[in-house]
Amino acid sequence: MTTATLVTSLFVFVLAAFVGFEVINKVPPTLHTPLMSGANAISGIAVLGAILVSGTGNLTLSAILGLIAVILATINVVGGFLVTDRMLQMFKKKEA
Repeated sequence: MTTATLVTSLFVFVLAAFVGFEVINKVPPTLHTPLMSGANAISGIAVLGAILVSGTGNLTLSAILGLIAVILATINVVGGFLVTDRMLQMFKKKEA
């Protein structure tokens, strides 16, 4: 990987993190849980892509970053489903 490619990749990563933080900050709390449910589908795709990257068979920087991406995206998916389930439990009728 050349230095120019690394700098470009880091720039894209930092820019994406900044834009993502700003977008999530602007979401009102009433829309946060439905938005999180939609984001779970995107995170599921990220998990599949990260598994493909990390499963190359040789230990390279991309394989290590892929493994880290698998772990973080899996935590995000599981947490999102737990929050969504908790929200849905609030709307269930209580039994007498």
